[in-house]
Amino acid sequence: MTAVLQSASHLQSGMQAASDSAHSMAFEAATPPTRSAAMARIAGVRPTDYARTRNHIDGAVTGLSPYLTHGLVTLREVLLELLRDEPLAVNHKLVYELGWREFFRHVWSHTGAGIMQSLHSGPLPDDVYDAVLPDDIRQARTGVPVIDEAVRRLYATGTLHNHARMWLASYVVHTRQVHWRAGADWLVAHLLDGDLASNHLSWQWVAGTGSHKPYLFNADNVARFAPVHWHSPKSVIDQSYEGLDLMARTVRARLGPTRRAKSTAAEFPTVPLLHKSPPADLGLKAPDATTVQCLAGRDVWLVHPWALRAPPADLKKDALIIGVYLQEHHAVRPWSEARWRWVDTAMAEVTQQRWWVDSSILSAALQGAASVRSVDDPHVTAWLKPLAQLDPAPALFPSVDRPCTSFSQWWTRTTRGIHSAEELL
Repeated sequence: MTAVLQSASHLQSGMQAASDSAHSMAFEAATPPTRSAAMARIAGVRPTDYARTRNHIDGAVTGLSPYLTHGLVTLREVLLELLRDEPLAVNHKLVYELGWREFFRHVWSHTGAGIMQSLHSGPLPDDVYDAVLPDDIRQARTGVPVIDEAVRRLYATGTLHNHARMWLASYVVHTRQVHWRAGADWLVAHLLDGDLASNHLSWQWVAGTGSHKPYLFNADNVARFAPVHWHSPKSVIDQSYEGLDLMARTVRARLGPTRRAKSTAAEFPTVPLLHKSPPADLGLKAPDATTVQCLAGRDVWLVHPWALRAPPADLKKDALIIGVYLQEHHAVRPWSEARWRWVDTAMAEVTQQRWWVDSSILSAALQGAASVRSVDDPHVTAWLKPLAQLDPAPALFPSVDRPCTSFSQWWTRTTRGIHSAEELL
């Protein structure tokens, strides 16, 4: 019996490894981790089509989010390229969406770790919601087609249309009464474009803890914007908005997965494993004594996963360019194997060395360097600020010093007196 169990365990591990490897190849094929691929994608954006179809699952979305999250391109570069083909008003839907990303960073800069807690009360007290995401949601077997299809697509591609993210979050929080933080932590771990500000604050917007009311959707909304196999008639979401709002505001017994007449294990995806350290074959290690000696008296430019681009033009030509993955961050924020490989492929393109290191060892290694610079980013600021000069993260919109509690408030302040998108540049 023991031998049989061990054999089954080895088989399962092998299937998991094969699945994770397949995800890695699929991610890189669909979203090549290069700046040239990002620029090609920008060139293919059609702002008019985007504005007209962006809410549709198969609409003309840009697909730029992974490149923006990991800093292969900046918001400013995106807008500059778009304006080469046609002028855009500052309130164009595409410019508006670029603003959301910067707004979320604005909130993070003023709130800090507070974005990990409810910004204010939602439809129900925080302690009413379940703190653990149910397995049937993780395993795409809720029986609600729109939810199961969204989860399958997430695992297969590492990304998800924004409308699908909103549907998924709304179902988790308001239909299943699971705390938004449990859902946000799960989703960001599997997203190739996972950004703590955009992800967690979007979940708060849906939950009603970061907005004035909860975001709700029903089966009719899915039928309007999604392909047929996403449609969810006769499911728990097939009801009026009044009924959904009452459900969101009523404490009730936990809902389990919906029974389906026909369902097999083959329908359920293999959930990608999450890793607190990079795949061993990437060869990422802490600097050794020889490496540290080479840093003595040299200028160093640190590349981290949220700024995967060439160093600034004013950097000395003989400066060392070193990529760093901070162990403290990944101990709390593990990645899928596919994301590790995607990011490291991009990092290898713009660095001379890449280190897997904790902040104390990194600090000691850099002691003898003549200077150390990097790009500021709240994902790593706490660890890099004590040991490097941090250049400001590139911004597109004028800064707003006073904290804004809503996007509309921030947008009004940052675009006051601006009419065309070109004025942002």
